[in-house]
Amino acid sequence: MVDRVQIKVPEPLRFVAPGGEVIGVLPDFAQDHNTLVSMYRAMVLTRAFDTKAIALQRTGRLGTYGSSLGQEAVGIGSALAMRAEDVFLPSFREHGAQMLRGVPLEGLFLFWGGDERGNAFAEAVQDFPVCIPVASQFPHAAGVALAMAQRGEPRVAVAVAGDGATSKGDFYEALNLVGVWRLPAVFVINNNQWAISVRRTDQSAAQTLAQKAVAAGVPGTIVDGNDVIAVRAAVAEAVDNARVGKGGCLIECQTYRLGDHTTADDASRYRDDEEVSPHWQEEPIARLRKLLVADHGWSRQEEKALLQDSDTRVNAAAEAYLAIEPEPARAMFDHLYAELPVDLAFQAEDVTNG
Repeated sequence: MVDRVQIKVPEPLRFVAPGGEVIGVLPDFAQDHNTLVSMYRAMVLTRAFDTKAIALQRTGRLGTYGSSLGQEAVGIGSALAMRAEDVFLPSFREHGAQMLRGVPLEGLFLFWGGDERGNAFAEAVQDFPVCIPVASQFPHAAGVALAMAQRGEPRVAVAVAGDGATSKGDFYEALNLVGVWRLPAVFVINNNQWAISVRRTDQSAAQTLAQKAVAAGVPGTIVDGNDVIAVRAAVAEAVDNARVGKGGCLIECQTYRLGDHTTADDASRYRDDEEVSPHWQEEPIARLRKLLVADHGWSRQEEKALLQDSDTRVNAAAEAYLAIEPEPARAMFDHLYAELPVDLAFQAEDVTNG
């Protein structure tokens, strides 16, 4: 039997160690106190939203929900590397990125509550809605990037998905187009080591997911996905290159899914606490907090105030969501077509007339 191909794997890009120690020289943006605090605030708010969303789901007031617990740095870092005019194509864990892109918290609750109005966010009107079908946002991103290139627009499409998405044909086909047409698209992989219950090593024999870029002729970068500074720096460089015509990039953010795949999953059935526990020492919020405490004088009072503010904002958004009058049953037809086909039009009429 022929041995599997082995390559020399570079160390992931990292600026902050799990203990909060700075490695090398921080990027310019990360040398600013206020910038670091704003990044930390965004991740803390994301986790507060996560906690509330799970509580609402468990009490029957929200639908199935995908947590971003332990993966907040991927969405926050990616969003902060983008400009407002760029287009974001998220999977179902980038709640923090959507917040930073302007989507209100109550809008996110609406989406996860099964209300299509949660996809009609006017604040980030050109961003795509949450993508549930795995990897299907990558061909969308390639198409968006192609339109930008044909129009001569200095804009970039940024798509995010999990490690399992890289095993889908949608991913390979889209990445191939990004390479051959030098499209301004950046593909960010949230490698949380699990595709539902399938380990990363059981779904791909590749040593890294970033190396899958080689066949497409685009750069591939490996990043410590628990270091929000490294994620932002890597995505920013890729976005800047794409914006000036240098083509796209594939970025693998190596992190870990601390919770269940979704609220419909029970991860304890396929992994044990002994495996999960060490990863709590690497998670992104604690890591940045350690840096802020050690090098920026972040105090307990500031931490307490931030937690209270985040909870207040999330609770207010939840109350606003719960107070929104549900749409009538006919609304299920209103977001499908500009003009309903005859058979659906008859069904819509029946629902309307009771």
